[in-house]
Amino acid sequence: MSKKRGLSAEEKKIRMLEIFHQSKDFFQLKELEKIAPKEKGITMQSVKEVLQNLVDDHLVDSEKIGTSVYFWSFPSKARNTKKRKLHDLQNEVDECSKKLKKTEESIASESVGREPSDERSQIIATLEQQQKKEEQLKKELQKYRDCDPEYIAQLKTEIQDLKTAINRWTENIYILKSFMKNTFQVENEVIEQNFNIPPELDYIDV
Repeated sequence: MSKKRGLSAEEKKIRMLEIFHQSKDFFQLKELEKIAPKEKGITMQSVKEVLQNLVDDHLVDSEKIGTSVYFWSFPSKARNTKKRKLHDLQNEVDECSKKLKKTEESIASESVGREPSDERSQIIATLEQQQKKEEQLKKELQKYRDCDPEYIAQLKTEIQDLKTAINRWTENIYILKSFMKNTFQVENEVIEQNFNIPPELDYIDV
């Protein structure tokens, strides 16, 4: 014997609505948890979730009166909700249709003068060929960049600036070493060892 298939979420919602529409009455959650399993085959554990989904979909109304929460729904409520949803969907369809029409008009406008032809195909082929040639020339130019006089002059300037900066920092280190030696009576070797200063530190030719 095959296992009985359980109710889908949509089937549960439909059956729960039937309770309200057939009775046209008001219910509390505890009452529905007793009625739904017995009359509609909805498990008691899922009643609260199904009910909340219906409330979220505006198919069931709820109101707290005193300490109790009551739920209700009339057939007209479902009809009005469906009409409102249909209206919203129709508005979305209309908006999409407007956007589609505008896009089609834009494509038609941009396509003027771009109709397929032998001349257009030849121009496109020539353009693609020139673009490939440009890429090849760029790669070739890069190979000779190291021999470019302007590039070499720029490198020399940058190297000169770096040498000047190195000598400036070297001078600062010598000043600090002298200050520490005279102030704290510390030998050069101790200073160099503690601050990782190489003994061969010296100025470089500019």
